[in-house]
Amino acid sequence: MTKTKYEIEFVVQASPQLLYQYMHTPSGLSEWFADNVNSRSEKFSFIWDDSEEEALLLRKKTNEFVRFRWLNGEDDQDEYYFEMRIVVDEITKDVSVVVTDFAEEDEVEEAKMLWDSQMSDLKQVLGSS
Repeated sequence: MTKTKYEIEFVVQASPQLLYQYMHTPSGLSEWFADNVNSRSEKFSFIWDDSEEEALLLRKKTNEFVRFRWLNGEDDQDEYYFEMRIVVDEITKDVSVVVTDFAEEDEVEEAKMLWDSQMSDLKQVLGSS
């Protein structure tokens, strides 16, 4: 089953260094992304209420981006990932998080709304408007 790639950008008033801490550490991710996050090496467990999903940290670059792949047992999972990239505008110095993710064609809008909610939680944790 083919999924659609999409990107959304969120302006976040925080330093790239601070943002990166909230995007790649279990303690940072558990403050906004999931109820609880545990990791063993590159394998992360994300826990929401009574469900648990595992993801593999594929790549990261300090203060720039993290890329995870869900380990959900689907045959085509290798080509799909979600990435959070920190972008600093050279002129204005505004900091944004660009999220790249994949969803079924009929679920893209719902997935974008979920990211919007997650990023809203992150901004609240950071004290960003």
